[in-house]
Amino acid sequence: MSTSPFPKILLTATLVYFSLLTATAAPVAEGPEFFAKQLLPILETAQCRQCHNANGIASRTRLQFPDAEAGAGRIEAFALSLRALIEPSRPDQSLLLRKPTQRIEHTGGQRIVPGGPEEQILLAWINYLARQSPDEAAPSRNDAARPQGKVRRLTHSQYNNTVHDLLADQTLPAGQFPQEDVIHGYRNQIEGQGIPPLLAEAYNRAAERLARNAFRGGDQQSLIPCRPASANDAECRNAFIASFGRNAFRRPLTPEEIDTYGKLFTLGAAEQGEFIEGARIVVETMLQSPSFLFYAEPSPPAALRPYQTASLLSYFLWDTLPDEPLLEAAAAGRLDSGADIEKQIRRMLKDPRARQALNQFLAQWLRFDRVETAVRDRRLYPEFSAELVDSMIEETRLLFNAIVWDGRDFTEFFSAGYGFLDTALARLYDLPPPSAEFQKVVFPADSGRAGILGQATFLTVTSKPADTSPTERGLFVRQHFLCQTVPPPPPGVDTTLPALSDDKPMTVRGRLAVHLSNPACAGCHRLVDGIGFGFERYDAVGRFRNEEIVKIFPTQDELRRKVKTEPSEYKLPIDPSASVYGLPNSDFSSPSELGRYLAQDEGCQRCIVKQLFRYAVGRLENDSDQPSIDAAFKRFRDSRFQLQELIIAVATSESFLGKSKL
Repeated sequence: MSTSPFPKILLTATLVYFSLLTATAAPVAEGPEFFAKQLLPILETAQCRQCHNANGIASRTRLQFPDAEAGAGRIEAFALSLRALIEPSRPDQSLLLRKPTQRIEHTGGQRIVPGGPEEQILLAWINYLARQSPDEAAPSRNDAARPQGKVRRLTHSQYNNTVHDLLADQTLPAGQFPQEDVIHGYRNQIEGQGIPPLLAEAYNRAAERLARNAFRGGDQQSLIPCRPASANDAECRNAFIASFGRNAFRRPLTPEEIDTYGKLFTLGAAEQGEFIEGARIVVETMLQSPSFLFYAEPSPPAALRPYQTASLLSYFLWDTLPDEPLLEAAAAGRLDSGADIEKQIRRMLKDPRARQALNQFLAQWLRFDRVETAVRDRRLYPEFSAELVDSMIEETRLLFNAIVWDGRDFTEFFSAGYGFLDTALARLYDLPPPSAEFQKVVFPADSGRAGILGQATFLTVTSKPADTSPTERGLFVRQHFLCQTVPPPPPGVDTTLPALSDDKPMTVRGRLAVHLSNPACAGCHRLVDGIGFGFERYDAVGRFRNEEIVKIFPTQDELRRKVKTEPSEYKLPIDPSASVYGLPNSDFSSPSELGRYLAQDEGCQRCIVKQLFRYAVGRLENDSDQPSIDAAFKRFRDSRFQLQELIIAVATSESFLGKSKL
């Protein structure tokens, strides 16, 4: 045997050569698991999902990612569906490759570096798809998860309304509760409806106070349905527990529950020697029960399902507990079909409480809370006041209600050439005062105002204390009226605008140009600023202006040195040209022009459906909700966009009712 080291060296070199060859060889995709293990993580890192989803900027493209919680079957179906975006005969010319590498214009910019290892993995998947027949690349999606119900808690508004209807209490106790989180634009979203310790303590204090007030001076509210013969009259006690419990829990109590509350009642009555004291203890305890604080669960027992349906309907349509006819319908089995439920909904929509409840939706959708807490630089906007804010909100509410309850086409909410003005708003809009407060006023054709986009409410909520904000205005349109989620700015990006100076006074549009010239900022700012520029003829409180007046106030140092003691003022021309980037033929230069565009845009029309759906079900929609949303949109469109018909469609959908049988 040779002892020369040469064969070992040759063998080592050969192994190294082949290992390098293997390491640099192009990857080969041999099945769908390749996508899940190798390509999907790359696409997630590139943040493709943030735009390519049902609510993303790219929601109207053919590329739609499944939910983040999707199972393996759904991910495989998505992976194979990408065949629609490739060129089988020329894989390297596929849209799926050229878009994310920015070889052709891509709204999201370059997400995958050409020639890099990520591109090689993407190309491997494209080559795999090119080898598949169309039938092989189009599996069914029947593995999508069905809608999953969640426990739903009373919102603060619902709590106040419920104790008012239950106890005739008018103290609005939820005003003392910890502030609710706004999630997905609303305060009733399930993921924010836990009971942290501070809220539990608040519930405890409120229950004590409510129960005490309920029996102050005797049974003033007639909560006890009988006349007790003694402090511990068992028959009257049980009648009270069953009666009050049915109203508080929105369902009949079980015999075990009646027995449990009966024992509490007996202890309280015995301690004070009074029937009312036992009743007070029961009320206080029931008001802290999960059966009072929560009104829906994922899988209620079959016998209680109609009562849960009653509660879902009543808290959506009335923002309070079910009335007696609704509970009676649940007890009689008249909430078991879609026709039965629709009959109840139509009855409920005629009740004044429906208007109040829908105003809750409106207030949260349009973020009235941000208008109510807005501040303005008094030196620039001396007329801005709480009273003016009230007028702004009332104008929006009146337009909304006139359209909804008069059965008008809801797209008028964006295109209506009229408003409801009082004297203060007429003055702000530079119009003659109306003959009566909040009278319907037709806007002059050259005013540029129409619908919600021309109202001071929208123009104020999307501005800053001293300036307008094209960024905020464009973002609001994207999020609230197109249901598109704009990706957040990259970490560490400097968002500071150039400071104003007498050497170079600039409009807001001019100062924002720095974002559009910075590649790290341009991608997102092009999406929102390009919309917001179309509102620049309206200042931070919604007043029309032909020029942007830029005031530069002296700094403390300039005042101290007496270099500058008075503000300097510059009148600069305004460029209101704008467009909704990514949407065809969407150029506009006024709120009325954009309003007319949105009124005719299917994406905006579908967004109205989604916004009401999110409010009704208390969560974002997912893949399994698509049939419910599609059916609701069809009914909305076929009714010529009457919102009451949309309400009925949502409230009778499987997603809203969960497992209730229709």
